[in-house]
Amino acid sequence: MTSLLVRRVGLALVQDAGRPGQAAIGVGRSGAADRSSYALANRLVGNTAGAATLEVVLGGLEVEAVDGTVWLAGAGAPAPLRLDGRPEPTGAVLALRPGSRLALGLPASGLRSYLAVRGGIDVPAVLGSRSHDTLAGLGPAPLAVGDALPVGSETADEMRVDAVPAMRYGDRPVLRVVRGPRDDWVRDPATLVATTWSVAPASDRVGIRLTGGRIDLLDPTRQLPSEGATRGAIQVPSGGEPVVFGPDHPVTGGYPVMAVVVDDDSDRLAQLRPGEEVRFAWAQ
Repeated sequence: MTSLLVRRVGLALVQDAGRPGQAAIGVGRSGAADRSSYALANRLVGNTAGAATLEVVLGGLEVEAVDGTVWLAGAGAPAPLRLDGRPEPTGAVLALRPGSRLALGLPASGLRSYLAVRGGIDVPAVLGSRSHDTLAGLGPAPLAVGDALPVGSETADEMRVDAVPAMRYGDRPVLRVVRGPRDDWVRDPATLVATTWSVAPASDRVGIRLTGGRIDLLDPTRQLPSEGATRGAIQVPSGGEPVVFGPDHPVTGGYPVMAVVVDDDSDRLAQLRPGEEVRFAWAQ
């Protein structure tokens, strides 16, 4: 069976479109953090829409083709590509011959790159998904050196393009937000859109923690039963520094959701690096 052998890795996860419909048993959707980049990578190699890819944080991955040629393509954060040490264009569809290696370097912007192989990554599914949920601990473990990743057969179309332009992520994006169900729990909701926030180092797939300002609660001692939440929900803990929920988010855990990032803008959240600045604007 054709497979990819992991020769070097920083932080990389297998991700697909997630496992919707499991909230009743306490399992969130998870799935690719930047869904549009994930989908583009799959389209480039002619995969079905839900095929599993590799989500790679800040490069550092090197894989080798075993027992057959593997066609692959990357999208998202524009990681420099080297095939057997030779530079290749970012966004190109590449053939990895048996014994050849592909290395992903540090992208100039963005955080997460998606590497799709034609046929998808064929690791066992859990609750209908091959995504790794960092909060629930479900799905395949983070990649480790020596892992062999079987290549599946989830193809839907021919490969019709050779390459796409590499993405570039500009500084200080402005993301659209709508008011949340508990915006009346904060003293001044406008603080959210009037502040330039920085992404804290503790940010991850569960949530992006923001620093650089403070949103005051009207009554910090007031308790709220846990409520369901969605990706992009902006929760305000008692300390006043907001948290934006990512794909592996929990329920609210007692803190109010004062706003929600518009779904079309939430993929950009997944590409924010720690230390980067971000602003918000009310959706019109």
